[in-house]
Amino acid sequence: MVEHATSTVYIASPEGDTGKSTVALGVLQMLCATTARVGVFRPITRSTAEPDYILELLLEHSTADIGYEQAIGVTYEDVHRDPDAAISEIVMRFHDVAKACDAVVIVGSDYTDVASPSELRYNARIAVNLGAPVLLVVRGAERTPTEVKQLVELCSTELSAEHAQLVAVVANRCAPAEIDEIGAALAVFDVPSWTLPEVPLLMAPTMGELCGAIDGEIYSGDPELLQREALRIMVGGMTAEHILERLTDGVVVIAPGDRSDVLLSVVNAHEAEGFPSLAGVIMNGGIRPHPAIARLMEGLHPKLPILTTELGTYDTASAVHGTRGRMWAGSPLKVDTALALMEERVDAPELLRRIQVPPSNVVTPQMFEYRLIERARADRKRIVLPEGDDDRILRAAGRVLQRKIADLTILGDETSVRARAAELGVDIAAAQVLDPRTSGYLDEFAAEYTQLRKHKGMTLERARETMADISYFGTMMVYKGIADGMVSGAAHTTAHTIRPSFEIIKTVPGVATVSSVFLMCLADRVLAYGDCAVVPDPTSEQLSDIAISSAGTAARFGIDPRVAMLSYSTGSSGSGADVDKVRVATELVRERAPELPVEGPIQYDAAIEPTVASTKLPDSEVAGRATVFVFPDLNTGNNTYKAVQRSAGAVAIGPVLQGLRKPVNDLSRGALVADIVNTVAITAIQAQGDQA
Repeated sequence: MVEHATSTVYIASPEGDTGKSTVALGVLQMLCATTARVGVFRPITRSTAEPDYILELLLEHSTADIGYEQAIGVTYEDVHRDPDAAISEIVMRFHDVAKACDAVVIVGSDYTDVASPSELRYNARIAVNLGAPVLLVVRGAERTPTEVKQLVELCSTELSAEHAQLVAVVANRCAPAEIDEIGAALAVFDVPSWTLPEVPLLMAPTMGELCGAIDGEIYSGDPELLQREALRIMVGGMTAEHILERLTDGVVVIAPGDRSDVLLSVVNAHEAEGFPSLAGVIMNGGIRPHPAIARLMEGLHPKLPILTTELGTYDTASAVHGTRGRMWAGSPLKVDTALALMEERVDAPELLRRIQVPPSNVVTPQMFEYRLIERARADRKRIVLPEGDDDRILRAAGRVLQRKIADLTILGDETSVRARAAELGVDIAAAQVLDPRTSGYLDEFAAEYTQLRKHKGMTLERARETMADISYFGTMMVYKGIADGMVSGAAHTTAHTIRPSFEIIKTVPGVATVSSVFLMCLADRVLAYGDCAVVPDPTSEQLSDIAISSAGTAARFGIDPRVAMLSYSTGSSGSGADVDKVRVATELVRERAPELPVEGPIQYDAAIEPTVASTKLPDSEVAGRATVFVFPDLNTGNNTYKAVQRSAGAVAIGPVLQGLRKPVNDLSRGALVADIVNTVAITAIQAQGDQA
């Protein structure tokens, strides 16, 4: 027996190719959004010779401190050798994992060894021995609704025979046209059932995976595009014009290197406006293009990946058609698609209720990020992303749109932006794309800016030049209410991002200082650090502005604000200009916001650690319990947040700008796609205002 209650769910299927990893990933995210320590366990893995890519993927998204080897039970060889001994080993290894977790997602076998009708029963035996309820996943592809229902009935009987508890059913990979009928057929069961449509992307191999399957090499093209999924295969055995007629988005064309007409046509079609965006070309037979054609293609600088292989046409086509795409930790588009699918189609609260997940008092980074996205989705706002020429922005935009976090306007040349997104395999069809230089808003914005800056001698001609700048154009969109907020800075400086805000949007009444906070997601809580990005050496008045703004930002994101005004001295023990500045700032905060718990000057350890606080400031309501930390200067704040981020493994979300009338947020130039998505969600929540 484990020493504490651990919630478990056993994800089982009666066959292979059910897309069980999609369901497992979605369930894992649901648990991580509500539970602190969520682990993963694989009772039976394929072999010890090669990594289990599903387990690696799930461990990447789990929150418990569980390593790969610890998360494995036994191999198929162990099961064949002695099934009963294998179960004993599985039980022992599972309980070692459960001790370190509040919840565990258990992923059953994959039917990749010697599949037999008894394999589901064996999974049921394991589930019973682990005390885990079963979430059954069946394949709807190439089955009628009646056949899916009959399969679930059969599986339910198998599970009951082993006394396993069935808590829910997911019919995955259903034909979209039959998904409602399948759902109706499954409604007869006394457990909830959900249906997921067949999504070709989730099964499609990437160009990189195809390169491995054909033992190929990269001939030319953008290596970044090897991550793109190949949605369809076409053997280019016909004339070029007929190939062009049959091109579709995401197609891979197979042709020998001496088919110069095909190669040139396909490469140019990929770049041409009005033609589909291809996944790549495979030149088979070990034939390279004629030197003159090779020189011409090189001069075109094609971004389209072109691979070469020694295999003949038939063997190349067979290898490509037989390659199934894997959803693994390095396939972000598949992961995002799977998560969005589960969010949209599965009732998370009902499933969690069925597997009895207790409420959690802690807030992990994953829980905080999930809550951000949920709040942003609840009242969707339009966010403008000025840097449409940055791949990270486009990838983030695809994720934001797919998960319905916000509506988006992307700035840049529309043809170029949409073409690059298509090359990356990113769907931004729902986004508005505007070019500031040619937009119909340009004259209106220039006139508005001229009025706003006429006291500075602004002319209409200069205003038109200024408004053609993406940061100024995006900021004016926010000012005019065309967009609700802006996120920029992935490829521009902080000054370039926020200077237009000072000129156009300006600060909220009663606050003269634009500042920032980082939301620091520690292992069990979220803190606010300000200011770490904007004001280099704040005065006492500016520090009080920063404290009040930071407390307001913290409260908006679910953090109960208790403000620590940091210094190298605590209470009245120290003196000097730096300490006095903080002391004056603390008094200003008390005068301006008497309801706000604030302490200062105070050292960091006394602010966060109860045992230190009990010695240094025993009667303080903030000491030892602070949630908002206000640093005396930018040098201290910036270095501290980075030290905590790197040394404590905290997730730093921000900088979140505060003090402006409307939300504009700056990105680090090293921002990852996930950072951009989080910042868009934060900006959307800020734009929700008092409704948030």
